[in-house]
Amino acid sequence: MRALIQRVTQASVSVADEHIGATGPGLLILICAMQGDTEAQADKLATKISKLRIFKDDEGRMNRSVLDMSGSALVVSQFTLAADTSRGNRPGFSTAAAPADGERLYEYFAQALRDLNIPTEQGRFGADMQVALVNDGPVTIWMDTDAWTKPAA
Repeated sequence: MRALIQRVTQASVSVADEHIGATGPGLLILICAMQGDTEAQADKLATKISKLRIFKDDEGRMNRSVLDMSGSALVVSQFTLAADTSRGNRPGFSTAAAPADGERLYEYFAQALRDLNIPTEQGRFGADMQVALVNDGPVTIWMDTDAWTKPAA
């Protein structure tokens, strides 16, 4: 699975001018399931994100997790994180999970965060969404569970 995590003071998502989810302060997590991804990867990603120390402590150092600061999360599906830009000018998305698998893993991931006691709201899978955010820092982190299983070069 791939995730783009942004530390935010606030974030919200709307569909057709209907506000459907929000967070703040906490995390905006853009998520994409890739072909072959499993629930085990979603669990590992949720656990890693829950413990990621990217929030400031009392001394101003990034030393606290979203759990430590009682933050929340907004999870938005974004298949474009699977973009292959290696050829031509039009990205390819053939490595993204099929829509049914992508939606299942998206829902599973969001529930995994809730199971870790992180209040979590969501966008709507497959919808044309508008996402608004105030990136805090800015702090933006890219994660790919495939990179965790490959040996270092």
